[in-house]
Amino acid sequence: MYNNMFDCFKKTLKAEGLRGMYRGSAVNIVLVTPEKAIKLTGNDFFRHRLSVNGKLPIEREMLAGAGAGFCQIIITTPMELLKIQLQDAGRTAAKEVVSGGGVVVAPKASTIALNLLRTKGIVGLYKGTAATMLRDVGFSVIYFPLFARMNAMGPKKYPGSEEAPFWYSFICGLSAGAFGAVAVTPADVVKTRLQLLHRAAGERQYTGVLNAFTSIIQHEGFAALFKGAAARAMVIAPLFGIAQTVYFLGIAERLLGVEKQRK
Repeated sequence: MYNNMFDCFKKTLKAEGLRGMYRGSAVNIVLVTPEKAIKLTGNDFFRHRLSVNGKLPIEREMLAGAGAGFCQIIITTPMELLKIQLQDAGRTAAKEVVSGGGVVVAPKASTIALNLLRTKGIVGLYKGTAATMLRDVGFSVIYFPLFARMNAMGPKKYPGSEEAPFWYSFICGLSAGAFGAVAVTPADVVKTRLQLLHRAAGERQYTGVLNAFTSIIQHEGFAALFKGAAARAMVIAPLFGIAQTVYFLGIAERLLGVEKQRK
């Protein structure tokens, strides 16, 4: 077990080397772009559809965020499932070796995906969907209204403009992303536990989201639901700061040669 983020970093680096720190990165590189594209454009779509006379009350902002979060799980769930297996391979292997299980070979993302498709079909890639939905919908309900209101309160590019300068959108994305990431950490912890396909000897099994929540609290205490909150905030905050800034700057429109409407 790890005592904290720094202890995890040190032990992983020592046991698996620098390469072990980047397990699962290939899955992220391939799937994180379409996942963020769905989330950001989905939120804009639902905000447009839910607006009344050009205005969007807070409850409709939250509903738009929920819609965006719901749409993204088609990409997020298999992405998270594969990433978790790769990232957990070193820890599980170390436990198996200590317990006398011999050498355990770390799996590849393609091997995991093919095995799941062969044994359980496409449904196998969506193990933990309910917990993923709880996390992603919850995050989007918090993040998008918070970002939109923070962004609207700040400085503008020029007098009469409705757009914030890129640096302020970046700060808003950082802040809203960090807050949302910490707030939904319990759902992320439960999702991670449920999506583990291979467990070392002695590790608990969970039958569902509610069972995972109650079992973690019972055996590890309420604080265990917030394990990794700091690490999540450190990853999610810059990710959404950058993504939101790129989205607002209209870089995709420039690459596609589409004129971005200025306000």
